[in-house]
Formats: sequence, C-alpha cells, structure tokens
Amino acid sequence: MPLQVYSTLTRKKEPFPKKPGEPVTMYVCGPTVYKPSHIGHMVGPVIFDTVKRYLTYLGYPVKWVVNITDVDDKLIKRANETKTTVKDLAEGMTADYLECLKKLNVSGIDILPKATEHIPEMIRTISRLIETGCAYPADGDVYFNVARDEDYGKLCGFDPEELEAGSRIEVSGKKKNSGDFALWKASKPGEPAWDSPWGSGRPGWHIECTAMAIKHLGETLDIHGGGLDLRFPHHENELAQSESATGKPFARVWMHNGLLKMGSGKMAGSVGNVLNVAEALKHVSGETLRFFVLNTQYRSPIELGEWDPRDPKAAAVPPGLETAKRAHEAFLRLAERFDRVTGERFYETPVPTRAAEGRTFRRPEFAEFLTHFRELMDDDFNTGGAVGVLFEMVTALNRIADAGKLEDPAKADADARAAFEEGALLLKELSLILGLFFETPKAAALGADDKLIAGLMQLVIELRNNLRVEAKKITAKDDTTKKMLFAQTDLIRQRLGEAGVTLEDRPAGTTWRVG
Repeated sequence: MPLQVYSTLTRKKEPFPKKPGEPVTMYVCGPTVYKPSHIGHMVGPVIFDTVKRYLTYLGYPVKWVVNITDVDDKLIKRANETKTTVKDLAEGMTADYLECLKKLNVSGIDILPKATEHIPEMIRTISRLIETGCAYPADGDVYFNVARDEDYGKLCGFDPEELEAGSRIEVSGKKKNSGDFALWKASKPGEPAWDSPWGSGRPGWHIECTAMAIKHLGETLDIHGGGLDLRFPHHENELAQSESATGKPFARVWMHNGLLKMGSGKMAGSVGNVLNVAEALKHVSGETLRFFVLNTQYRSPIELGEWDPRDPKAAAVPPGLETAKRAHEAFLRLAERFDRVTGERFYETPVPTRAAEGRTFRRPEFAEFLTHFRELMDDDFNTGGAVGVLFEMVTALNRIADAGKLEDPAKADADARAAFEEGALLLKELSLILGLFFETPKAAALGADDKLIAGLMQLVIELRNNLRVEAKKITAKDDTTKKMLFAQTDLIRQRLGEAGVTLEDRPAGTTWRVG
C-alpha cells in the first residue's frame, strides 16, 4: 500500500502527493516563547520529527521549518509581569525550548526562523493583500477582510458565521466584519515596534507564519502541521491570507496532531496543570517522554491520566508517564541482553537508514515484522501501531534467546545467536525511525552513599549465592535444610523487590538494578 496521509482540509486519507526521491517541504507551527516548555509543547515536534524520519527512510529529501514566535501579546504581558524585556524573555525561553527538543531527540528541524527577523517579509505580504483588496488599513492597524475570501472556513469545514459564533473574536470598532483579523497592530507605548507604511507597529500572529513559511519553503508547501488547537483561528486565517496573497494552494496536506489529555481536560497553562519538560526529566528519560508521545496514533488525544501537580499528594509524574516508563524498560533490557549475548554494543552497532526492497531474513517472522511496521506507518504514520510491532519483536527475540540458551556460553545455539542478532538489529533499525535508542543510558556518577549501597548490594548477592550453592550440594529432594536455604534466597529476592530492586540470575552471575 502506498503512503496514505489524512488531510484536515479534505477530511480523508489520500495518497501522499510526492514520490520517493522528490523533495518534500514541511512547515510546523512552533511555540510562542513566553514560558518554559511543558510536555504538551513536545507533542508536535516529536510527531513531525518522526514523520520526517519515516519519509527520509522511504527516500524523500525533506526540508522542515519550525517557527519561533518571539513577539506577541502573551510575550509583552509576561515580560511586564516579570519586569524584563520581550527580547530577553524570548531569548531565554527559546533556549529552554531548544534544549527540550534536544533531550527528546527532535533533531530533524532544518530552520528555526524567528518572527522578529522577518518583519520586511510580513510587510510585503500585507501590502500585497491590501493591493488586491483582501485587506484594509484602519487607523494604524491592518485587517484581513474575510468577506473577500469566498471559501474562508474550508479548513475547519464551517462557514464564517459558525466560526465566529464558536470562537473568541477580537473586538474592534475598526473592523468591517467581526471576523476580520489583524495583520498589523499599531504599537502602544513601551511595546516592541517597527516602522511600516501604516505607522509604527508589530505584526499579527497569523501573518508571521505565512511570511516565514513562504520565504523558506515557497508559496505552496507539501505538509503544514501543528496541534489540533491551532486549526482555528490560526491555521484557518493563515490559509486564507496566504492563498489570497499568492493565488496558489498554501499546503497540499494539512496535518493536525491530537493534544495531551489530563483526566477529562487538556494540559494547559491557563488551567494550571502543566508539567514542564525540565521537571519531567528529573523522573523519566527524554526517550521515555518520546516513547510516550509515539505510543498513540498522532491524531488521537494522548492520555496522561488523572493528575494535578497542585495536589501535595500527587505523584511526581502523571500515571501515563509511569506506565510508559515501565513499558519502555522492555526495550532497554533487550539492548542490554544484546550486549551480553553478542559481546557488541547495541547502541553503537550500525543499521540501515533507508528502506530496501526484497530483503531476506533467517526467520520469516522478521520479514513479517518489517512488512507490518511499514504498513502501519504507511497508513497515516500510525506510530501507536508501529510501537506495538516493536513490542512483538522484543517478545520474539527474548524467546529466541531463551530457547537457544544464548546467555550460557557453554550451551548457546549458534543458529539462534545469529537469528537473535539479526532480529535485534532490525528492531533497532525500525526503532530509529521513531527516534528511539538515540542515547546510551548512562549510569550516574556514584557518590559516597551510592558506593555504600553498591557495596552492600554486592554483599547481599554474594550471601544469597552462597545459600544457593549450599542448597544445591544437598542431593535429597525433600531435605528440610535444602528447602530452608532456597526459602531464604527467595525471601532475599522478594524483600529486595519490595524495595524496588530487581535481581537477575544469569549463567554469568547475578546482577541487580533499581526497577
């Protein structure tokens, strides 16, 4: 099945408009940088980074732009509240956003343009709209005239009156129609301002994206993406002004990702239930956060579960993240097992980065996993289903390792070992398309307390192993002493488990880990 993508504009899945080898342009609306990034801000970047990864895997060269809104009403208000400048606030929050992207392995963004660096392009676009009669100056402001756009509302599927009734419209006596939106705003004292043909002022939110997208990607994009909450008014207005200015379709495909859902509502600063990325990363890894986002089909809400950070009894992170953390550990354990079985470093072993037809494998289930993974990704980038395939692969690989006794050098089956290695590297190849396995887990540097705990754990393991050795020396099956010794080893494992420590017995010895 060829790649199919759901477009918000047509409200159906359609064949992707380009063929492998043809360049693809993608624009995704970025943040208004007035507060630290919360985990909701990472949903779109993770999803569209994965979209680019898969398109690249299929052979498409992709150019991806994410804008930074560094001048806006929210920025001005927040700067006043914190007694700083808009510029300094924007720079600090942009640095925070970029660091969060790095932590979650969002590495595919090619250009991160800032709105304040594109004021001339915005002024030229506004002038063109005025010339064509689609916009009008009004006492220092400039408004887009929605009445001049015959198909305004087509992205959301509503007519202008319905859109106005269901949204908060900026009230102004300067407008010809209540739904008209600002392209340029006359500046107030103390606000950032630039000279323009209509007087000193600053751009409206929607025109910023139009100007930056067209400058860096051209007048017609292949993909325009963003959160579902941006569909109206931002994307509807962006589409209207862009097509009115150029006379061309603005985007061939409009993609909108679902939002984080916290209990019965969404995570939002206005609600006060946000979890900043920096805080979340104290409790889960960046890879776990990415895994959590991708474990759902991108157009669906992402469930965090009931959680309120304002509750003093609340857990450190929402239940959805805790569940993702436990599930993700299955992949980490498999990587560790690969290291033990092969003597190679899983994270350092190279794998293919481009799709290849006609591949053969030692076991037919590996080919089936690859086919199923690609079918799911070809079906509107179904990462949730693709993650399910990866779980199936982990289960299959562990079965191969167990059946082949691969962790016992004296008994390991050579064919099983070769199959395990081949399958594990296929798992890594597909995981990298999702942006997983991007960073080798690093053990934290041990402080004095950590060294003490490590020493005590080694002592406990040695004592438990001594009990096991003595028990095995007793040949009588029903010997009371033998039963007592094994009962003690079981008790040690149980009590450590209750304390959050897991023991793993292998032919090469016993290891321990927290979790």
